Amino acid sequence: MANLIDFLQHQNLVWHGTGNAPLSQRLVEKQSSGYDALDACLEGGFPMPGIVDIQCQLGMGEVALLIPFIRAQTRLCVMINPPANVNAHALKHQNIATELIWVLSISEPNNALWAAEQCLKSGVCSSVLLWHQALQVHQVKRLMLSAQTGQSLCCLLRENRVQVGSLPVSLSMQLSPRSEGLNIKVTKLKGGWAKPQITLAWSLLWPQLITHSESERSGQVLPFASTARR
Repeated sequence: MANLIDFLQHQNLVWHGTGNAPLSQRLVEKQSSGYDALDACLEGGFPMPGIVDIQCQLGMGEVALLIPFIRAQTRLCVMINPPANVNAHALKHQNIATELIWVLSISEPNNALWAAEQCLKSGVCSSVLLWHQALQVHQVKRLMLSAQTGQSLCCLLRENRVQVGSLPVSLSMQLSPRSEGLNIKVTKLKGGWAKPQITLAWSLLWPQLITHSESERSGQVLPFASTARR
């Protein structure tokens, strides 16, 4: 039995809590997400290198969540098969160097995975955003090895679906919209336990839109009779 447990641990198939985890699992380099509340929840930020699994209804703010992290990087960010056209003007408005953003549209799923591996291990990419639904354990392991080789971060963005078994990712989050903001549930964290849910206010994710909307609401509206007398 001891030999079996040792074998499973060597293959990274046994999950440890923070207190019982080997030192190699606890000493994970973190990069700030750009949000203080999320960094506190993730014990420092996104794992680098690593794989972040983001499950959500696509188009509800998952890219906005990653904008501060992307903006802070000095290497390429490659987006593979985004579900909509990437707006370069919007990225420029977010103070992101658009020359560091590459977009790949690849129809064949296996070719998309191959491209993600090459980008991750190339050393010229800080992050790869991969929209991909059907992922298997061996595929995620290859992505992890590539990320470790290139010291990069792979973000898997996929719809909320029931996954058979657990994928060997560094971090897994489920996103859902609320009236007050974006709800984030951390379901898996390397070297740690699942965390309580947190909510990031929409004003943090979309400061320009929220500020503009609030300024409009705060404007004084005069009745027609008052304006006519003027």
